[in-house]
Amino acid sequence: MKQGGMTVNEVSKLTGLSVRTLQYYDKIGLLAPAGHTDAGYRLYDDTALERLQQIMLFRELEFPLKDIKEIISDPDFDRKKALDQQIELLKLRREHLDDLITFAEKIHKTGVKTMDFKAFDTAKLDEYTKRAKEQWGNTAAYKEFEEKNEKRSDADNANLVQKTMEFFVQFGELRDRDPADGEVQAQVKRLQDFFTANFYNCTNEILRGLGKMYAGGGEFTENIDSAGGAGTAEFVSRAIEIYCK
Repeated sequence: MKQGGMTVNEVSKLTGLSVRTLQYYDKIGLLAPAGHTDAGYRLYDDTALERLQQIMLFRELEFPLKDIKEIISDPDFDRKKALDQQIELLKLRREHLDDLITFAEKIHKTGVKTMDFKAFDTAKLDEYTKRAKEQWGNTAAYKEFEEKNEKRSDADNANLVQKTMEFFVQFGELRDRDPADGEVQAQVKRLQDFFTANFYNCTNEILRGLGKMYAGGGEFTENIDSAGGAGTAEFVSRAIEIYCK
């Protein structure tokens, strides 16, 4: 690192975070710069960048900023222990995403009627998250995960399948509109919220991936078009892409 530290613009380029985000982190007391240039620009030293790494890892695990500030500002915060737990959580998330990919590929080949919901079972991830977050404090993020860890019956799963397909029926009724239309975008938001509430935390990144699969061809696309009418899968995919931007 050059003498005096890195400027906010350099840190932005290094991390991919916007300058505005870094300025906001400073404003709320989450990440203060090490100093300022003569012109008043923020400068970040190695200590500040190490703290930023922790912040980014917690954000990747979707901790609220308020909780992150509490955790890493705690005098008893153990950076090594937190990193060990973060690594384990990220591995479990990768495992969960691998299961979802396998699940989606199975739907693509066999159709919606034969699918099961084992891929959506996040019990293992939720349990580890619970233990880790209990050690970091009783955070809002922990409470959110706990609420999603309830077991569902076969009847519940069948009901969720039906409700999922009903979303595509509703998309079909909107497919003559511009995908950027307000009502269409509101329907995308409802779909994302439905997935988050019932299956897993459906981030924009995950939602975008689902959208691409919807229009990927084969039985996956055929099932959606069967529910909403010809062209529905492609329409939903374009609407999701616009929403995620």
